[in-house]
Amino acid sequence: MNIGSRSSPSRTLHKILYILIWKKLEMMSNYFLKWDYALLVVLIMLYDAGLIHGEVTCLENERQALLRFKQSIDDPWGMLSTWRGDDCCKWQGITCRNQTGHVLRLHLRGSYSHHLSGQANISTLIDLQYLQHLDLSYNDFVNSYISEHIGLFSKLKYLNISDADFAGSIPYQLGNLSQLQYLDISDNDFGGEIPPQLGKLTYLQYMDLSYNYVDGVIPYQLKHLGQLQYLCLQGNSELSGAIPFQSGDLPLLQTLKLHGDFVLESKGAEWVSNLSFLNTLDLTSMSLGNSHQWLQMIRAIPNLSLRLPNGGSTDLSSNQFEGVIPSFLLYSSWLILSRNKFSNVSSLLCQENNIGSKLGTLDLSNNQLKGSLPDCWKSLSLLLFLDLSNNNLTGKIPPSMGSLVKLEALVLRSNGFIGKLPSSLKNCTTLFLLDVSENLLSGPIPSWIGESLHQLIVLSMSGNSFSGNLSKHLCYLKKIQLLDLSRNNLSNEIPTCLKNFTAMSKKSINSTETASLIYRYNNTYYYVLYGVYISRYTFNITVTWKGVKCGFKDPELRLSSIDLSSNHFTGEIPNEIVYLVGLVSLNLSRNNLSGEIPSEIGNITSLESLDLSRNHISGTIPSSLSQIDSLGVLELSNNSLYGRIPPGRHMDTFDASSFEGNPNLCGTQLNKTCPGDMPEVKPEEPTTHDDADDNSDFYEALHMSLGFGFFTGFWGLLGPLLFWRSWRIAYLRFLNKVADYIYVTVAVYVAKFHK
Repeated sequence: MNIGSRSSPSRTLHKILYILIWKKLEMMSNYFLKWDYALLVVLIMLYDAGLIHGEVTCLENERQALLRFKQSIDDPWGMLSTWRGDDCCKWQGITCRNQTGHVLRLHLRGSYSHHLSGQANISTLIDLQYLQHLDLSYNDFVNSYISEHIGLFSKLKYLNISDADFAGSIPYQLGNLSQLQYLDISDNDFGGEIPPQLGKLTYLQYMDLSYNYVDGVIPYQLKHLGQLQYLCLQGNSELSGAIPFQSGDLPLLQTLKLHGDFVLESKGAEWVSNLSFLNTLDLTSMSLGNSHQWLQMIRAIPNLSLRLPNGGSTDLSSNQFEGVIPSFLLYSSWLILSRNKFSNVSSLLCQENNIGSKLGTLDLSNNQLKGSLPDCWKSLSLLLFLDLSNNNLTGKIPPSMGSLVKLEALVLRSNGFIGKLPSSLKNCTTLFLLDVSENLLSGPIPSWIGESLHQLIVLSMSGNSFSGNLSKHLCYLKKIQLLDLSRNNLSNEIPTCLKNFTAMSKKSINSTETASLIYRYNNTYYYVLYGVYISRYTFNITVTWKGVKCGFKDPELRLSSIDLSSNHFTGEIPNEIVYLVGLVSLNLSRNNLSGEIPSEIGNITSLESLDLSRNHISGTIPSSLSQIDSLGVLELSNNSLYGRIPPGRHMDTFDASSFEGNPNLCGTQLNKTCPGDMPEVKPEEPTTHDDADDNSDFYEALHMSLGFGFFTGFWGLLGPLLFWRSWRIAYLRFLNKVADYIYVTVAVYVAKFHK
């Protein structure tokens, strides 16, 4: 009997076999022989239990099914190169049951670097009736469809076809997969409505239908998914309507993500508030309903009794919420309320129950917050990232912000803050991002920034009224990659110690090293503190880049920039600037700088943008500037430069606007010749066709006459000498007489000279 192809009848025979053996044991008197038989029974039982087994091979019909599936797709990266031979249980991505050889698992997840393609035909796998796990995610099955045969995989527990370019409608036959626990069909091209039959998947724990083209409403039948823990429907722009759930539905739900035009009505809000296991709530771009008693809160969030026991994350961004921010949101660890119409933050911050808050991220950017910030930040001692940018906040920055000693990013950009930076911020020694640009702050740039904030990678203080010298203590910021102090009232000389910016003195920014500086704690550390795994912080920086105001986010961590423009700096450009070989953008425009451009500025080979315009810089343009191949923006206008614009490489690609306003500058870019240039010789006008013919006849006649004259002269002299002997003898005698005459004359002259 072939052990690898055993079926249930063979198990029945085994049972009969060891029943007979036990009967035999009862009749046996030999003690040792009885133990031998008992051991045989135990071995048979262990074998049937799968604890010991022989050689198992896959079943032929299942092997053929896998080969048919392979034939229906393309395998450009050889993911299925092991799919050969008789035993499919040894093929890559295949897992079989030890006892029977049935295929239990088909795991063919692709990736960006290698994946399957073509038209995937899942119906070819229908013979895999014991299949429990099917993963075809991250492949390129463009416009493939899920056959209605999908419902025949009755033992399937795991189905993942996310990001595989499947199309068509979501088959209602998925509702027949009664054992299914995990369903992910996200990031495909599915359209149509969500089949109500999915409500029959009573064992389902995870469902992700996000980022498709699903329309219609959420079917109310999904309320029967009592085991569901994760539900994500975001990214389906045509999916709308009211949330059909109410109190008691989906009691085990932990993660809820519902981006779109859903309406949160009274029953829906009550349902959310009663989800005792919820730890991630993402309702981005949702709206509140206007049904019966909720009329008064069309735009307000009620103070629900919702508690996120494990911290959790809440994203209510991009809505029209206004009014008071409810205190229950403080139980989040990750709270995103950006792009709403909130006007008051005091109700959220200044409450007695804040002491136990695990808030790690608070984003209230792009709201309508107004008035002064309350000075009650001490209770949020675990805060990592705080973004209050683009609001209407006024007054001074509260000193209690200095108690946020774990703070890594503080963004207060585009408000109306006044006065000096509070010195208490020097306690925030873990800051890697400090952005207070576009405010009304004044006073000198504090020396404690350089003395205490050694982890700073980004420092933006542009668009304020900071004055005085640029403190040399700023040069202690060895990890700085972006320094923007533009549009202030800073004066005197630029310190030469800028060469101490170690991160900028490397040829390129190591983004991995930068990330390790930012995310210096591992996720386990975050989980212990906040109850959730903290997501990576996304940089949100606004800088003037290549003359245009731009926003930068990850992965622009490689950006290396210094902007000191629009101040009152005097003196020369420090020669030490050439040591910052990794600098990508340098803007010193609109100051009172003098002297010459450093001759070795070409050492900054990474430079893409250089703006030195509107200063009093003199001298010639260094020739090394033409050696920077990456230079795409060059502004040297309105200075006192003179001489020739250096030629070569791509310098000719810059137009006159890059050099205008320098009266003594010359070159092709300005269409202005330089002293000592040779006048340009204009070529003669080409002759007409008739003139060319006349000249051609003249030169032809001239050449013929010259040739005839040469022939006549040559043969008239040499011909007789060659052919007539008497002429040749007479000619030689003549030459001898001439030679004798010359010899005598020279001899007489020499004799007279010696006397």
